[in-house]
This record gives sequence, structure tokens and C-alpha cells, in this order.
Amino acid sequence: MTDYEVIKAGCLQRRELWEDPDFPAVQPSVFYHQVPPFTFEWKRAKELYANPKFILDCNDTFDVVTGRLGDKWLLSCVGVLYLCKGLFYRVVPADQRIDTNYAGVFRFRLWWCGQWVEVLVDDRLPTVHGKLAFMHCSHSEQLWPALLEKAYAKMHGSYEALKYGNLLDGLADLTGGITESLNVSDLTDAASLHNLMKTTSIVTAYRLPNAVTHSVKSIESGMNYRLYNVERIDTTEGPIYMVRLARPLAPGDTHITHFILDHEMWSSIPVHERERLTSTTKGFWMLYSDFVSMFSRVEMVHLDVETCKAETSLADKQKWQVKSHQGRWKKGVSAGGCRNHVNFFHMNPQIQVVLNEPDTVIISLNQHSIMEPKVIGFSVYKISKCLTETASPLFFKKTKSSINSQYTNSRQVSERCLLDSGAYLVIPTTFEPRQEANFSLRVYSIRQLKMRVLDCAPLMLKAAILKAPPGVESNSFAQYESQFLQLADEHKTINAFELQELLERCLPNDYIKSCATMETCRQIVLSMEKDGSGRITLSDFKDLICSLKHWQMVFRSHAPEKMSVLRIERFRDALREVGFAIPERALSLLVLKYMRKDGMLRFGDFVSAVVLLHRAFHMFFTNCSTSSFKVNLTFAEWLKSALTC
Repeated sequence: MTDYEVIKAGCLQRRELWEDPDFPAVQPSVFYHQVPPFTFEWKRAKELYANPKFILDCNDTFDVVTGRLGDKWLLSCVGVLYLCKGLFYRVVPADQRIDTNYAGVFRFRLWWCGQWVEVLVDDRLPTVHGKLAFMHCSHSEQLWPALLEKAYAKMHGSYEALKYGNLLDGLADLTGGITESLNVSDLTDAASLHNLMKTTSIVTAYRLPNAVTHSVKSIESGMNYRLYNVERIDTTEGPIYMVRLARPLAPGDTHITHFILDHEMWSSIPVHERERLTSTTKGFWMLYSDFVSMFSRVEMVHLDVETCKAETSLADKQKWQVKSHQGRWKKGVSAGGCRNHVNFFHMNPQIQVVLNEPDTVIISLNQHSIMEPKVIGFSVYKISKCLTETASPLFFKKTKSSINSQYTNSRQVSERCLLDSGAYLVIPTTFEPRQEANFSLRVYSIRQLKMRVLDCAPLMLKAAILKAPPGVESNSFAQYESQFLQLADEHKTINAFELQELLERCLPNDYIKSCATMETCRQIVLSMEKDGSGRITLSDFKDLICSLKHWQMVFRSHAPEKMSVLRIERFRDALREVGFAIPERALSLLVLKYMRKDGMLRFGDFVSAVVLLHRAFHMFFTNCSTSSFKVNLTFAEWLKSALTC
């Protein structure tokens, strides 16, 4: 059973009405920051109307109006959705009733953070002077608009947050598609508008509020009209183009079949064609020339091959294919910032897209930070051949990007691209490094394409712990040997406690002495001892001193800003220079384990990470099968390995 079914059944059994604990009927659920000049009273459906209905069957009249919030963009979204009944009933399940089995709980489906989610709300709605305060029906007692708005407000944290929404985000949330906006002035001709409607896309036209082009009441400003088709008509004056569009009829509206400003051009259309056009029962026709003078933007939502199945009007359209990736920008791992940060840009997720033939694709990046949005965007690079692992930092420093999206704090950034066949890298980023957020990247195409997220395989490139060269006894190491023997036992070995004291005595400064912590010394001993005694020999100590000098050089080379600390963004590259190629999941754990609060690593942190990786790789290769490259362990063996690491 779903959460909705469980809650409803429980409330009916207990004969009580549900109260949503996650979106309570309190002031902060309405206005979180501002203090409104009126007081809200929460009322349930049967306190508002004598005969409330969730939704009326077979009702084509759209009597939904905004309230005191003035979120006309949401009203426009809902109006477009209402014209697409298949999509509408997926968002607003019509099997909900108030007159029978009423438990005060209702459900809606919204596309949220890259997936469809079922949102539950109770029917306690904010009112002022006994009237619904926000979106509602003006001529009927239907409650689906008010409850849908409440579900949407719940996902945003408050009704107040809806004041700052926009139509493109709303269309995406209500349809599950990706959105795109074009200025009407960017359309080269009617054919370019017609091409937009060949695919499984809901195409709408928007007229700016208070537009000065034409003062006509028949076309409502600030609202979106759905476009259905563009037709070429042959006339005595040559070919002209007609556009059919519609918005839901409000109570009292009369259906018009055509809206014409240029009557002379309309008169040039043959009579039989005019009769055919005016016989339409859905929407109205207007001349393309009138259309471009009346409307300012074309706003679209593109639906993939699965999503569009719910909308019958798209059945004969070219289907958008989709490839998607859900990812996260993580500090120190995959949050490298935009191309301005050349030293960190390669850290960002790298998504490889391969086209077998030229195609128009739409790349859409959605961030999941709703309350505190980041500035996001992406870059696209053409590559000569497919890659098997992430591109190097040098590639991005030497290669110019082919396409760059705008950077904005919008929920979604999209770009329409005409790409040749071949391989491309798509790099989604935040504008600044170190900003963490989840994201979805979707690539829409007419033809099938391949997409994969690049990463490197775990690999030991070279030995991380160096062997002391012959002759070290008589040269630089002589000063350490006497100190070692003073602390050693009769077998000339030392444990972790004695190693800590020895390093405190021998290491030259506080910077390198940061590796002389008890935890680091324990890890060093676990990594270097060979017989399970927990002790290392003089030869092991010589190897350690040589290794520390090498690790110190690597650490300093990757820490040019401050010699004593390493930015976490340089951690992966420094580990690679020491000898380890680390995939993203493993790097995430290392960052979690060693990164300080200031986003830096001390030298001791770096040493601990290196010896931990040395031990992990050594244990795997000691136990793995050379044929299968897998490890089979008993529980006792696994427990020993886990505790050792």
C-alpha cells in the first residue's frame, strides 16, 4: 500500500481527518519571511462550501483564478496543463472525492528533483474573511486548484516562495519535461515555428503584461496560449501562414474560431479555406504576421518518449529520446566551479555523449537546491575519440569549449545544440568551486545517442612507499639511527608509540611534524609491519623517512598558495602523483575522512591518506585472484581486513 492509502485507511478507521505534520496549518507555512497585512484562518473543504467537489467530471470550463498571492505564472502553467488532459490527470488524480470516504487527505504527483513524487496534503486551506486566499475556482466549488497549489507550496516550503517562481520551472514540475524559451523575434519564419511543433513538445506563446503592440481584450496578456499547428495557405496574393492556438475557456467566454488584425490578408484566403479554418472546435486561428506582433516569447516543454504517451495530441509527433544522469557536486570531489577556475575545472562531473550522426539535441541541467539555489551552467567540448576515463586537467587548459550555456541561479539551464556526429564531453558545474548540490543532467535527441559518466578505475600507478637507496646509512640517515636504537627493543624494532616519539625528535619543523600524531603513527605501523607484531624495523624506518621527504615535495608542489596546507580540490591530483588513481566514490570517503573544517589538508592528513591507500591496495592484491581480479574472504578474514584499514 502507498502512504496515501495507509493514511486514508487509518483515518477512516479512526473516524478522524488527517493533519499534515510536514506542512502544518500555521503562519510560517503561508508567509515565512514577510508579515502579511491580514490574518489567515485555516478551513477545511466542508467549512468552505456546502457541496464541495474535488473535481467535476467532463468540465471544459476553466474558472481558476489567482488570489492574494498573485502567482499568475502558476495559473498560466495550470491552464496549459488543463489543455493537455492526459498530462493533467497524471498530476491531479481524478479518483479522489470529498462526498464519500472523506479523510481530509489528498494526493498529487509532481516532478521533483529528477523523479516523480507523490505529494500528500490535508484540506486545511488558508482563508481571509472566510474566502480562499489563494488560487481557487471562481464559479464552482471544485477544490483541486487550491489543493494543487498547496502541494506545490509544500514542496517549496511556503506559499510565499511561490511569489518568486516562473512558468518554465512550473511546466517542468507539472509535466516532467525540460523547458526552453525563445524570443519570437528569433524565429526566422513560420517554418521555424512549425519545426518546433514536429516533436513531442508542448509549445506555448506568451504575451507580456501591458504589451503595447495591440490593445485587444481577446488575447490576454501575462498568460500562455498553447500552439497546435502552423499551416500554409495558398491565396491570390501568394502563400501565407496561419497559426492555431488556444487557452482554456473561462466561464462566460464565447469560443472564437479566428482572430484577425490584418483583414485584407484574411480576405485574400479562398472562401473554402476560410470555412475549413473556422470550423475548428479547438482553439482559434490567426495570421502568422499577427502572431509575431502580438506575442513576445515562445515557451516550450519537451517530453520524452515515455512521458508523452499520456498526451494523445502528441501521438503522431517525432519522439524525443532521453538520456539522463543524477549526480552531485561535492566539495573536494566534484565541485570544481566554472571555467574561470582553470586549476579545478577538471574535477567537475564529466559526461561523455556520442552521436552516430548529426542531430539537434537539447541539454538540460537541473539543480535540486530549491531553497538556496546555486548559480549553475555547463560547457560542451568536442573530443577526437571516445574516452575510457576522465579527461586530464591539461585537456581543459589547452582545449576551447564548443558550447557554453548561460550561468544563472535558475532551477534549470538548457541549451539547444546542433551537433555533428562524434564524441563530446558535457561538464555541468556551479559557478564557484566548493558549492554542494544535487543535480540532474538530461540530454534530449531525436536519434538515439550514447551517454556515460566518466571516472577512473582504482589503480596503483607506482609504489607509494619508497625504498631507501643504498648508502643512506653513512649519509643523511646517520642522525636518525642512534635515536631509533635508543627507543628500540632487543630485536631493534619500535611500535607506534615509540615511532611517535622518534618522529617528534627527528622531524625538523612543525609543518612536517604534523604527521607525528598517534593515529597517523598507528596507520604507518599497520602499513609497514610484516608479521602482525605491530612493530617496524630500522630498515622500515629508513623507507619511511625517504617516503616522507618525497610526499613532502608532492604536497608542496600542489600547495602553492600556502606551503603548510593543501586545498582539498588538489587532493586527488596529489594522490595521483604519489601513485594512486582514485575513483570518485573512494575519493568521497577520503575527503570525508581527512578534510578539515576549513576545506584544507595538513601534511599529516595527507600522509595518513597515503599509507591507508597503500595498505588497502596491498591487502587487495595479496588476496585477489589473478584470473578474476576479485577477492573471496571468509567473515573472519574480511573482519581482519576491515579493522586493519
